[in-house]
Amino acid sequence: QVQLVESGGGLVQPGGSLRLSCQHSGSIFRIYILAWYRQATGQQRELVARISSGESINYADSVKGRFTISRDNAKNTVYLQMNSLKPEDTAVYYCNLFQRSDLGVSNNYWGQGTQVTVSS
Repeated sequence: QVQLVESGGGLVQPGGSLRLSCQHSGSIFRIYILAWYRQATGQQRELVARISSGESINYADSVKGRFTISRDNAKNTVYLQMNSLKPEDTAVYYCNLFQRSDLGVSNNYWGQGTQVTVSS
């Protein structure tokens, strides 16, 4: 069983920066995607950024050029560096792991979420 623990959320002024961290415990499969999603109040959960085991990286259009996803395999941690934050970035941010074994078995895990509030 894999557990995901997020940290780094908080209150920041517009234009500020935050770095979210998500540490996963337990072994993961060779093929995986680590991602950050967010859900604003009254809105659907949306993909923010993802990084695959094959080093492919994708961003939502709304965060391109401002957010950077990265990972440290030695620390079992994926990061989301968020710069030039805007009020519309306010949401609960969730870490997600999707993985697939060599036998085709797939699993999907979510963290508990961390609140990011951008406000003056």
